[in-house]
Amino acid sequence: MIKILFISDREDKISEYRAVFSSGAYEFFAYTDEKIIGELVTDVVIVDSALPDVKSLCKKLKSKNAVIILLGDNFDKETEKFISAFLTENMTADWVISSVNVSLRVKNALNALSDTNKNLADSLYRLNVLYDTSSRFAGTLDKNKLIQYMIEGLDKSLSFSLACTLSFFEEPVLLLNSLYDLSEELVSSLKMRMALNYKSKFENSDLDVDSLKAVKYVKHPANKFTFSLLQQDSLFAPISLGDNLYGCIEIFKETPFTAEDTACFQTIVQQVSLPLKSAALYQEIIETNSKLEKLERLKSDFISIVSHELRTPLTSIKNSLDILLGGKCGKLEPSADKFITMAQRNVHRLGGIINDLLDLSKIEAGKMDFQFKQMNIHSVIEYVKSTFGGIAKAKNLNLTADETENLPYICADSQRLEQALTNLVSNAVKFTPEGKTITVKSSLINAEDIHAPECFAQSTERLHGEYILVTVEDEGIGLAEKDFLQAFDKFAQIENSLSRKAGGSGLGLPIAKQLIEAHDGVIWCESRQTGSKFCFVIPAAARTAALA
Repeated sequence: MIKILFISDREDKISEYRAVFSSGAYEFFAYTDEKIIGELVTDVVIVDSALPDVKSLCKKLKSKNAVIILLGDNFDKETEKFISAFLTENMTADWVISSVNVSLRVKNALNALSDTNKNLADSLYRLNVLYDTSSRFAGTLDKNKLIQYMIEGLDKSLSFSLACTLSFFEEPVLLLNSLYDLSEELVSSLKMRMALNYKSKFENSDLDVDSLKAVKYVKHPANKFTFSLLQQDSLFAPISLGDNLYGCIEIFKETPFTAEDTACFQTIVQQVSLPLKSAALYQEIIETNSKLEKLERLKSDFISIVSHELRTPLTSIKNSLDILLGGKCGKLEPSADKFITMAQRNVHRLGGIINDLLDLSKIEAGKMDFQFKQMNIHSVIEYVKSTFGGIAKAKNLNLTADETENLPYICADSQRLEQALTNLVSNAVKFTPEGKTITVKSSLINAEDIHAPECFAQSTERLHGEYILVTVEDEGIGLAEKDFLQAFDKFAQIENSLSRKAGGSGLGLPIAKQLIEAHDGVIWCESRQTGSKFCFVIPAAARTAALA
């Protein structure tokens, strides 16, 4: 039923309009005293323009959210902004009813539009809060900050009275983000409530209320909540990390939560789950890396200590064997000479392994000394060729060098470069059958022309400019492409019958790799139809002058 209020001091007009709105669709009231405005609850107000000070009256009525219609034309232009329609003195009843109904429909449409705009504004605001909260989630892996951002997002979008967040990340903690202060008795009640809620939602839960720590964050500590807080409307949700549970949250609000409030609450709580899971994994990775670093340090220290401790007695054994073989203790029987020679050979082998271990531990600890100077790669190749000449001949191998003349200088530590190339050639000698050939080559190459296997692309892609390329090619057992990277791993040997027969510590190639990389170079290996091909590049002197 539409309530019609008619304000006029003309009895004839009151009677006329009472008759107009006499149908059951309307409830008609007539007043002559404007004092009733303070108690006014109506849909339409018709004001007689014959009343004194109409403008002031219409202004007061405007605040009552009713349709104001003016009867007559006795008013000034300023009054127009307070009214919705006009009625003339001689307007028929049908026109009066039509004017009132149209004005009322317009008002209702405007109110609906206003409500829609308000709802849209609220939705837009919440979307902005959700976007901002999601952005903040993506910007950190700190679990405490993630929970803080979640609570701030809920506060901005829902304006809660209290948020109770139960966290199980390390130890059970109840975070209380409250508008007003909370008494100790109320905090105890909230702890008990959260524990009961948690246990009712999740089976096999074990939460000790007495040991549960509560942390309060209060906006306005001057005021204090009473136990009536627990009668406010509330929302509850778990905070999950996939199959695991991080905690749960419950928020309270004085006004009832709407469906939109519930959706917003669930969305923010769900959004925090993924970054919390990432934070947990990140923390796990940090702790695992810390343990691995500690183990790596212990391993390096162990290798260094053991290597030093082995070197001292090994030196004594070597000297004793040299004395025996030198005949200073008398002539040896052929059988004794055979076994002592075997022992001396194994002492040399063991000494080489110990030296490799010491070098590796120095490189990994960053304690390897390098003396860079301008030099030619030819001297390094000649040194290695002369060192292995006798060994290759004894094994019936053909060790050759194929060098490009007038190569640019490099800036390098000749001793360390000789060590790297020695390891490559030693590897080739070890795995090449009798009667085969090993070739050491050198040339000048531009980085754009380096075509290493794809598994080494990450290392070679960073190269630019000119390099000295050194290759060691053999006709030995060769390598499968799947084993290329493994060949440079510490203590690794590719499994086949010849490698098991040759033995070795598996440190030659890893040491060579680290020494070459210390020269700002790259090392890799390639497939051949027969045998293996190991390559490394060192920058030409123009690029490495700064190292000198």
